[in-house]
Amino acid sequence: MGLFITFEGIEGCGKSTQVRLLSEVLNGKGIPYIVTREPGGTSIGAKIREILLNPDHKGMAPEAELLLYAADRAQHVRELIRPALNEGRVVVCDRFTDATVAYQGFGRKLNESLINKLIEIASLGIKPDLTILLDCPVEIGIGRAMERNSKNRHVRDDRFEQEAMEFHEMVRSGYLAIAEAEHERVKKVDATKNIQSMHSEIWGIVDAFLRNHRS
Repeated sequence: MGLFITFEGIEGCGKSTQVRLLSEVLNGKGIPYIVTREPGGTSIGAKIREILLNPDHKGMAPEAELLLYAADRAQHVRELIRPALNEGRVVVCDRFTDATVAYQGFGRKLNESLINKLIEIASLGIKPDLTILLDCPVEIGIGRAMERNSKNRHVRDDRFEQEAMEFHEMVRSGYLAIAEAEHERVKKVDATKNIQSMHSEIWGIVDAFLRNHRS
């Protein structure tokens, strides 16, 4: 059985960059792995991602949002994540179930038992073995996201990036609550540090994790 590593954090925390840097190390060391993301890790999921992130869909009901994420995950787990884990690969995923708890639970204030039930159904009970939480103040993360988008004239802030700061504060508090409750699995990394410092710390965590599980 392979190992499942997820990256989590608010908008603009630097997940995509750190996922890429980690994948380069895994590739260099000849470790079998795949990199994926939620939403959008499959061709079906990519269509769902377009709906979820489209800034024109501001009127989306929170329950519809939750169900779309569950649909994306159900396809993702069955088509990609579970087969890769069964092949003994390391699966590196940009967001997974913790994002649902943080965004739809803490952010949207949806029913906790409903969220947990949908997570159980869609994930087939698969849980991350290790989660890297990139944490930074909301104003820093959102500022980075807006700066990134402004450099590309064809990119608008997505539906979540356009949310009020209060929403993002609630999401961050959700992530911090998860990290406190599951500190053995969730490793918090200061996302205000420079990219290379973050990468070095993350690789230290992942390397120790891999050695422990493959010794």
